[in-house]
Amino acid sequence: MKADIHPEYREVVFQDVTSDGFKFLTRSTLAASAKETIQWEDGNEYPLIKIEVSSATHPFYTGQNKIIDTSGRVDKFRKRYAK
Repeated sequence: MKADIHPEYREVVFQDVTSDGFKFLTRSTLAASAKETIQWEDGNEYPLIKIEVSSATHPFYTGQNKIIDTSGRVDKFRKRYAK
């Protein structure tokens, strides 16, 4: 590996702004672009990155996933490949 070409990889807190404060701690290279910090449960301070969609609000994970099909493509597909 070449030296000094890789971004810094460190712990970061991601916060879902559309939920009731859902946060999770993980590692990311986005730490350098974070403008805010937050005190985590372990007492340490980490960079904070705000996101709009996470597993707490994504329709697939919350069970609110719906297929919107205005031109009948889903039915046409199911009819064509039905066994």
